[in-house]
Amino acid sequence: MIRAALIGLGKMGLSHLSIVNAHPDVELAAVCDTSDYVLDVVSKYAGLKTFNDYRRMLSTETFDAVFVATPSRFHAEIVKLALDADLHVFCEKPFCLDAAESLRLAEIAEREQLVNQVGYHYRFVGVFHELKQLIDRKVLGRLHHIRVEAYGPVVLRPKGGTWRTKKNEGGGCLWDYACHGIDLANYLVGAPRSVGGAVTNRLFSQDVEDEVYASFYYDGGLTGQVAANWSDESYRKMSVKISVWGENGKAVADRQEMQIYIRDNKGLPFEQGWNTRYTTDLTAPVWYYLRGEEYSAQIDAFVQAIKASRTDTRSTFRSAAETSMVVSAIARGASGDRVAVDPGRIEVYRPEPRQGLWQAIRQFGSAGSR
Repeated sequence: MIRAALIGLGKMGLSHLSIVNAHPDVELAAVCDTSDYVLDVVSKYAGLKTFNDYRRMLSTETFDAVFVATPSRFHAEIVKLALDADLHVFCEKPFCLDAAESLRLAEIAEREQLVNQVGYHYRFVGVFHELKQLIDRKVLGRLHHIRVEAYGPVVLRPKGGTWRTKKNEGGGCLWDYACHGIDLANYLVGAPRSVGGAVTNRLFSQDVEDEVYASFYYDGGLTGQVAANWSDESYRKMSVKISVWGENGKAVADRQEMQIYIRDNKGLPFEQGWNTRYTTDLTAPVWYYLRGEEYSAQIDAFVQAIKASRTDTRSTFRSAAETSMVVSAIARGASGDRVAVDPGRIEVYRPEPRQGLWQAIRQFGSAGSR
């Protein structure tokens, strides 16, 4: 039995509490939050030991693993303390608001051979995982473009707001919303080499952006785009969509289904033309359902990795750090520059000015006279 702790009892924390507490291989031994009211309710109805100081909890209790579901700005410190205590760590996304910090924590976890996972749950949606398999098997042929979109109704008025709409706590639409789409694109085709054409707009928020658009550039000629808007009230809840174009067709996938167009189906288990795969046919059952099978599936993947002493989870600290690198590059490139995806190298790409015909003739003539 894995003895675990949970830090943070907000929206995601309470979801994790329900899922983890129901897992047959986990003993949820303690929880931590700053709200005395929430702790009183959890203690009374769940019978869990409670703390309002995560440092004291980690220093006085013995655990095998910890789940971190606090606001983003606390992730780095808590994860570092947990790794120093030799604990396996599951951390909610977007991991850290600093790409270099994310990478540093990934290196620590890898060096200590601790199981590490970040809550990018879309990697566990059956349709998106199936799309990953199709891409890896070259069903669409050589890819030339990928587009990811994330829309939803999070910030719909200028007043109020939560920690998510504060730049140094949640990071805004870019860190809290667009990161899901960016992480999915990374999962499917790897991280881009650079980003460009980044646009961030404020619609209602005062401290952060509400919509994000950017282009991706990969090795081998592949290009991509991300579009995210958390102030779109035409959606009832968050919606993520991926479109991929290849030489042998295209695929369009969202939470419900995947549509695949195949140009040449020779040797492939698809009809020529359009094919449809539904998430209900691609999703394995889970022992406990809350909000979606993917939330339970990611927790179980973390637990099974601990039991098997495997650190190659589907959403590792390193993969989350790569997502943070892309997010950071978009933030740096909001001025219009094309920026390299590397936290230790801020390389700016600027196209050479176009050369006029007369200048070209003059240069040719000068070269020819030598």
